Amino acid sequence: MALRDDIQYAVNTMRVILEPRQTLETFGTTTIRYHLVSELMDEVNQVRVRAGRVFSERPQIITPSGIGEELLEGFGEDAREYIDFLKDHGEMVRVLKYGLRFRKDEAAEELVHESIETVADRVKENVDKNGDALAAVVIGADELWEVSLLKFLVDYIQRSAPSNIHDLMQRSHGESSETDPSKTVHEEIEAEFIAAGTDARRINDLGEKLQKYGLFESYEDRFYKLLRNSD
Repeated sequence: MALRDDIQYAVNTMRVILEPRQTLETFGTTTIRYHLVSELMDEVNQVRVRAGRVFSERPQIITPSGIGEELLEGFGEDAREYIDFLKDHGEMVRVLKYGLRFRKDEAAEELVHESIETVADRVKENVDKNGDALAAVVIGADELWEVSLLKFLVDYIQRSAPSNIHDLMQRSHGESSETDPSKTVHEEIEAEFIAAGTDARRINDLGEKLQKYGLFESYEDRFYKLLRNSD
């Protein structure tokens, strides 16, 4: 599938003015406070500021088919179309499930009669003063603001992934002897696929680990697809 032009525009024009200073928690709940600034269509110096929260629960490693209602709870059809596009194009072949939930009833809006850059800078300054390490300021599309927000969240997940993968693998290695060994190995392999998907330098390590566990044939097609996508 191809993205609609308006959704592609919302994705391409999303800009992060202030990144959260902390990554997502691996074994706990994270509350992300976002401020999304957008310019009204066909209106000069008419800017909307939306503020709300997204909740992230303890992540688990899952397949693309598992990315469903939990990830997109509260999002509209445009946001779902964007996620379907990412799944179809292999950009979320294996991801960490964060159980993102968006609660619209907690979102606030205000209209400001200034330029978008002026408004964004002022919002960033105010958020900086509050010292919230999990706050974000984003410039996005107005009508498709959920797509802009989702693009930010996908990028934030990917930025958090390396530390989350490390924590998950450490937990996996530290599990008691009562744990099913085959389950632990497959969880480790899934984590390695995620790591190699974000850092091509890890692909060789992944191949060696598959050989070590005698699992290369089981993952062969997926491994070579990852290799091709890294070129």
